[in-house]
Amino acid sequence: MKAEALLFGGVAVFFGASAALYGVWSDADPAGTAALIVAFGMAALVSFFCATQYVRRGPRAQDRTDAEVADSAGPLEFFPPHSPWPIVTAFGFAVAAVGVVFGLWLFLIGFGVLARGVAGLVFQYASRGAGQED
Repeated sequence: MKAEALLFGGVAVFFGASAALYGVWSDADPAGTAALIVAFGMAALVSFFCATQYVRRGPRAQDRTDAEVADSAGPLEFFPPHSPWPIVTAFGFAVAAVGVVFGLWLFLIGFGVLARGVAGLVFQYASRGAGQED
């Protein structure tokens, strides 16, 4: 992931420099500056994630020049087959999107359901080791 971290770091630097120059030269356009700042933030976030994963897990087989095809084989991660949280998350997002049209109260209900669904996805197997079944 080192190559990906450097690639997205370069993209973040480009968007950051573009945002600074665009903010100075475009006197009356805060929307373009804001869009470039958001693009910088997203690229920096992906770069930070890739760099963190590289530090945690070390070089992958794709990062080594002496690696064989079979070196990258094996299980990637554990994905639970019967999780209710994707459905809860999708329902919360749908209710929040409808709430944008029909009112703040419905949006807040949908946002609450969405937050619970995302928390359920993230912390689903936090207390147990990955891959352990009941």
